[in-house]
Amino acid sequence: MNVANTQIQMRKGLLEFCVLHIISRGEVYTSDLIEELTQAQMIVVEGTLYPLLNRLKSAALVEYRWVESESGPPRKYYSITEDGKSFLGTLSETWASLVNSTTEITSKN
Repeated sequence: MNVANTQIQMRKGLLEFCVLHIISRGEVYTSDLIEELTQAQMIVVEGTLYPLLNRLKSAALVEYRWVESESGPPRKYYSITEDGKSFLGTLSETWASLVNSTTEITSKN
């Protein structure tokens, strides 16, 4: 069994939650998402973000708008929808429960 693969799968499982949380703080450009996720060591490959953003948009959890750029092509800026806020609230409750459960299990000798 490869520990690196397990670590990657753990991060992937939390990526959607983290992306929604970042977007919930305010409108965000994709490269800013990538930068924050990279700094937090939550994303290894940029290519995993774009399909996730498409899925979130298809599910009406996020939306985007195009903004003209002075130095290149227009940019997509993402924001969270009301459905996305509700979904994120449920994920936040689940996360808190998972942290408590994991702490309870891993704190025992």
